[in-house]
Amino acid sequence: MALDISYPDLSDHPSFDNHEMVLCAQDSDIDFKVYIALHNTGHGPGRGGCRYWSGYADDMAAQRDVLRLSRGMTFKNTLANLPYGGGKTVIVGTPGTRAPTPEIMRALGHALNALDGRYETGEDVGTCTSDFVIAGEVTEHVRVRAVARAGVQDLPGGPALYTAHGIYVGMKAAVAHKLGQNDMTGVRVAVKGLGNVAYPLCQFLHADGAHLVVTDLDQEKVSRAVAEFGAQAVSPDEIIAQDVDVYSPCALGGDINDESMDSIKAKIIAGAANNQLALRRHAQDLHERGILYAPDYAINAGGVINVVSVGQSHEQVMAQVLNIGTTLEQVFARSDAEDKNTSIVADTIVMERLAEAENVSADLDEAC
Repeated sequence: MALDISYPDLSDHPSFDNHEMVLCAQDSDIDFKVYIALHNTGHGPGRGGCRYWSGYADDMAAQRDVLRLSRGMTFKNTLANLPYGGGKTVIVGTPGTRAPTPEIMRALGHALNALDGRYETGEDVGTCTSDFVIAGEVTEHVRVRAVARAGVQDLPGGPALYTAHGIYVGMKAAVAHKLGQNDMTGVRVAVKGLGNVAYPLCQFLHADGAHLVVTDLDQEKVSRAVAEFGAQAVSPDEIIAQDVDVYSPCALGGDINDESMDSIKAKIIAGAANNQLALRRHAQDLHERGILYAPDYAINAGGVINVVSVGQSHEQVMAQVLNIGTTLEQVFARSDAEDKNTSIVADTIVMERLAEAENVSADLDEAC
């Protein structure tokens, strides 16, 4: 192994946001390159998944992803009242591949060791539990090792099911606030993507009486949703423009952008995707148009709540997941009271909590 580890200065990158550290590790012999970003660890060691993606146009795109995603994890963990900071891993995949090799996962393990426990990672887009079993051969800093150390088994359904529960309760909070309705009966929801989170979300919504419009690149998943839920199928290009009450982006990010904004007919945006807004100013655009946006890092926190709750029961984890609805109710109410967009309100709550944590830390240092 010829692993080269460096700590590039990305402070000039447009997506840099006072990140504490960025690590880059490479091994050309196995076509391995990874970026690991730690955004803020004021509340505790970094937590955030590992993405394998072969579609990055260049290094700037991969860096943008890891910087934005790690910042999102800081905000997600803080708003969910979890004692962890934000971090993220992006493996720059070989073009045409969809999953990492065992050699790449072992190389990742060695790169994680360089951070000496400041960050722990696990599954995300393009990776699965078995990948981290391999990485765990050389590092302790992956979630599967934490589960093994605790001597417990993962809860049934895993992070995806808890994420789906969180989206569901968050969407219900948005519907109650915007439409004045306490259940989903007759609510029209357009769901983009039918993956491990979105499909159980559709199950919850269907059981609660919602009418579904769905799309996915995998036509087998679409056909299943049509048969099981009576959903209406449309193409991926058409989904965001549907005349529905709720648009639920559950695929990759950037759906809400300058090009798509005028197409949106939904009154609410509430979905599982990370970084749904292409630019931060799009939150203000939605606010001015009267579209209620459930900030992505607030509503999709169910998975990370499950991930960091090693050893807790299903009931304990679900109690925290259900708080996502309560948190969003607070964000919506404050947005109305202050006439500020929901993204700014959620960000403000996070910054208030981070500042409080820094003050507590400073007080403790002085006391010592």
